[in-house]
Parts: sequence; structure tokens; C-alpha cells
Amino acid sequence: MLLCCLLLSSLLFTGTLWAQERPFTVIIDPGHGGKDPGAVGATSKEKEIVLSVALKLGRMIEKGHPDVKVLYTRNEDRFVELNKRAEIANKAKGDLFISIHCNAVDRRRTSPRGVETFVLGLHRSKDNLDVAKAENAVIMYEEDYSVKYEGFNPNEPESYIIFEFMANEFLDQSVRFATMVQNQLVSNSKRENRDVRQAGFLVLREVAMPSVLIELGYISHRQEEGYLKSESGQTSLATSIYNAFHQYKREHDKKSHVFGTTGNNTSSPAGSAASSQGVAPGVKEYRVQFLTSSREYESGASVFKGLHPVSVYKEGATYKYTFGSTRSHEESQRTLREVRKKFKDAFIVEFVDGKRVK
Repeated sequence: MLLCCLLLSSLLFTGTLWAQERPFTVIIDPGHGGKDPGAVGATSKEKEIVLSVALKLGRMIEKGHPDVKVLYTRNEDRFVELNKRAEIANKAKGDLFISIHCNAVDRRRTSPRGVETFVLGLHRSKDNLDVAKAENAVIMYEEDYSVKYEGFNPNEPESYIIFEFMANEFLDQSVRFATMVQNQLVSNSKRENRDVRQAGFLVLREVAMPSVLIELGYISHRQEEGYLKSESGQTSLATSIYNAFHQYKREHDKKSHVFGTTGNNTSSPAGSAASSQGVAPGVKEYRVQFLTSSREYESGASVFKGLHPVSVYKEGATYKYTFGSTRSHEESQRTLREVRKKFKDAFIVEFVDGKRVK
């Protein structure tokens, strides 16, 4: 009996330890691929653009967040069935699913432009239905799709009724991340805003985690196609999605109690703002200290003059506020120049494992 209890205790401890150490996993899903080109522009194909952006995004996440595991549904030009994409994500027990696409309209129509980010749900407009139809049409490249998807026909509006009765337990988180993505694509990449929307996407239906489908722009719009296929455009789009991921991951970590509490010379978020993220143990990080005070301020306080997110650490009875977190001294110098426009006495401080060392 004693031996059994010891074994059980060991298993429970190991299971708890595994749960704590399991890395945050993001699945990046470049749409289409292989025999399915996706939307086709005058000089480019959707499958190529989204793969390039997806790989750039993955590399940014791996560099900025070494604690995150990045998986792709495809990392080359090959065809992957929609249900296999969800299978990859669910098997990995993913924490976030990001599906990347480009939009298009019939060449006989004048093409709109702009970005939109979708979450799973019932379409509320014909435009949303059209987007869902176009993306779901990929199943027609699959054998026995009517059996595999239980009679679903992407071209029949009646097929989408199923989405009205689906309760998505991850909807709130999906909408939250979608909003972050959309805001970044508009503010950072300067794309025209077509809002966060809901529609019935098969690729999102079976994914058991927060998930979004991003339409980077209209490949059918001549000027926008030029941006979408350019190196600078793809880098900007990937950066915007990464910025949203960074923000989402920071909030996730805070809710998961990854951050420590404020203590002597120990960093923590100011209110809902964040401290360092994506910094491996023992690695030096640079922040810009801009304010000291005898009181602790909440995130978004007017005294920060718009700086966000802000971190705070405490030395004695004094709260010290910092902005930015990077492993690059050169990047910290650039941040310092920006912060000094608001706080002329700001300076760079160094941290290791959340504690100031210099």
C-alpha cells in the first residue's frame, strides 16, 4: 500500500510538473498550397504569399519568444486537407491557431482593398458568406469531401446553418486576439480597415483552441497585390501579426501567473501592463527607465504620457517604471531616443531573470 501511494504521488507530481512546463504552442496555418493555388492575382498566387508571411511570422515568434513552440500546418508548397490542419493543431494541444489567407473578388468586379480578421461564427452579411465560401471551396480538391465533411457543400448557403448552433467556448479569446491582429494590421502596416468579422470556416470549426483567420488583403486589387507580394509588404504584415501575438501572449502569461509579484528589486507589470517576455533564463535584457515614484500607478495612468506597456520594479520604498524589453542594446538605444521625447532623464537599465543588474 505504501509503495502504491508513493507511485501515485510521483505520478501526480510528474503530471503537475509537466502541465507547468508544457510550452505555449502556436499553430500557423498558411492557407491552400500544392494543387490548390488559392486566389490568383494578375502576377501572384495566394498560396505563395501566405506561406512567405507565415514563415516570417514563425521566425519572429521563435526569436522573440524562445519559450513558445511554433508548428506549421505546412512549411512548403504542398496540399493539406482542411480536416488535417485541425488534426495537426489538436494533436499538438495548441494554445492558438492562426490561419493566413488573401482575399479576392471576381475579375469582372471592381476589387475592394483592406484587411479583415475572422473568427468562427455565423456570417451576418453576404460579403462574409462569400469569403467563407471561397476559403471552404478548398475541400473540393479532396476525395470524398461530401462524406468527410458530412454532406457540407461550400456553395450552398443552407450548409452554413450548422454554424448558428455551434457554441464556441474559445470565442471570447478568439475575438480578443482577432481585435489585436486587426488593430496592428491597420496601425502598423497602414492597411485599410475592414474590421473583425464572423463567418463559417471549416478550417476553424474543428480546432479546439482560440483561432482566427486573417485575410491579409485583396490579391484582385492591382495596387494591393503589389504590396502583398513585395518583401517589405510581407515583412510588415508578419510584424503586425507578431506584435498582436506578443500582446496576446503577455496577457496569457499574466493570467497564468507567469509573472512574479512585486518585491525588492523584482520586476512586475504595472497594472495590466507587462514586464519582459520572450527572454530566456540567464539572458540579459535592456529596458528604459523613465520614472521613479513613491506611489504605485495603475496601467494607463496619465503620468506615463501614453507609454504602454509599462513595467515596475521596487527598490526600498521607491517604485521604478520602465518601458520596452529587448535583448538588443542597439534596439534599446532606439527606444531610449523615443522615450526621451517625453521623459528627458530616461536611461537604459539591464535585467537578468527579472532582476536589475545594472
